[in-house]
Amino acid sequence: MTATPTPARAGLLASTAELVGIPSVSRHESAIAERVAGELARHAWLEVTRVGDNVVARTALGRGQRLLVAGHLDTVPPSGNESARVEGAEVWGVGACDMKGGVAVILDLAATCPEPAVDVTWCLYAREEVSHAENGILEVSRQRPGLLDADAAVLCEPTDARVEAGCQGTLRAEIHLGGVRAHAARPFAGRNAVHRLAPLLARVAQWKGRSVELDGCDFAEQLQAVFVSGGVAGNVVPDHAVLTLNHRFAPDRDASIARGVILDLVDGLLDEGLGDRVVFVDEADGAPPVLGHPLLAALVQRSGHPPRAKLGWTDVATMWASGIPATNFGPGDPLLAHHPDEHVTLESLERAREVLRGVLSDATV
Repeated sequence: MTATPTPARAGLLASTAELVGIPSVSRHESAIAERVAGELARHAWLEVTRVGDNVVARTALGRGQRLLVAGHLDTVPPSGNESARVEGAEVWGVGACDMKGGVAVILDLAATCPEPAVDVTWCLYAREEVSHAENGILEVSRQRPGLLDADAAVLCEPTDARVEAGCQGTLRAEIHLGGVRAHAARPFAGRNAVHRLAPLLARVAQWKGRSVELDGCDFAEQLQAVFVSGGVAGNVVPDHAVLTLNHRFAPDRDASIARGVILDLVDGLLDEGLGDRVVFVDEADGAPPVLGHPLLAALVQRSGHPPRAKLGWTDVATMWASGIPATNFGPGDPLLAHHPDEHVTLESLERAREVLRGVLSDATV
């Protein structure tokens, strides 16, 4: 049993639990945005701007460089874990790890670092867990150009307070397979579209991805079937089925190459006469490890661990596309992100906070 934290340490735990208790599934972030905007507006040293359900708070101290520290406010849908609970020195519930623990750390640092060694932009944004086209950082950039300009950036994604450099690209594709309807008692009169998924699913299950090392970080590629749909009625041979695939690719490739991977996968399985087709519904390139900037190098040094690859897509890629070197660093075990047992420990919260505090307070710029 984990010991109960002392009152002096409980603030960070309570803040995380409060944030977890505010429902914020993607596209429903208004309540939590209101909460964090109100908290940040209490600090006279911050200029706070609200853009939709995105909140940006900036210092204006005239420092030589600016660090962007960002975290997303949304969560995936809950899996029986919609309520926050505190057990000893742990907070449980959807978003505890990904990434309301990181948001709590951001709010704590924004409140307790009024005169950092670099100017800081704190960004809490919406819709990270859905299509990249809806991403809150993109919304802010469109409506308030320049508001997120910075020399370097840290995304407080769950990394268990270790630097996870770069990120994978991501692509979603729908494979539409046709068929011919018939009575289920006489299937020989038709062609079952759902059955036609079998050889495709076999290829997905047997797929072997690359493992690519970039700057000492190992990016393992993945391919997963994430949705299956089809069927007409309980007594009808179905004439349409759809398999949705999610491909995570190493940042030495772009989305055009990733699309080719999917097309190679389905080669020989599609029948144009039945209307078979591949539809690419969402894609975003990844980002290579970029840790040469002094602020990011200081983060690695203070973390006490060598960097490792971020296995997943994050807005490090959005920063990279904008010319801002960025990395992932935040509290919480990344293996617990989107997990029904999602939780974050006070130890991880405090470690992430203190490493970031050190970079903000003692950065050499």
